[in-house]
Amino acid sequence: MISWLYVWLPRFCGCHCRDDRSFHYHGRRFPVCARCTGELVGILAAALCYPWVRVSALWAAVLMIPMVLDGGVQALTPYESTNTRRFATGLLFGCGLLSMFFTSTALAFRWGLQLGMGLSIT
Repeated sequence: MISWLYVWLPRFCGCHCRDDRSFHYHGRRFPVCARCTGELVGILAAALCYPWVRVSALWAAVLMIPMVLDGGVQALTPYESTNTRRFATGLLFGCGLLSMFFTSTALAFRWGLQLGMGLSIT
């Protein structure tokens, strides 16, 4: 199963898997980089916490800003982020992304339900 993760998880995440930007455990590189690891952990955390903790769409968008800034500044300047910062910003992004997905899905469902209830069949 572990070899499967190293093949499919980077493809699923669209990860570059650079060795210098990845965490290592017992000398073995994680299947995805630190930022993608943070995103996956954030998505999992948001999914587990969603029944009890919900954020608005605005706060979900705010949670995604740090990763966009960190990655954008790193791509456009000589600045080099750390793996800890990549993980933290990825974690926030993952939480915001799944919260935004759940919120928009719930709103679309409610809107469709109201639209359907308003239709009269004669």
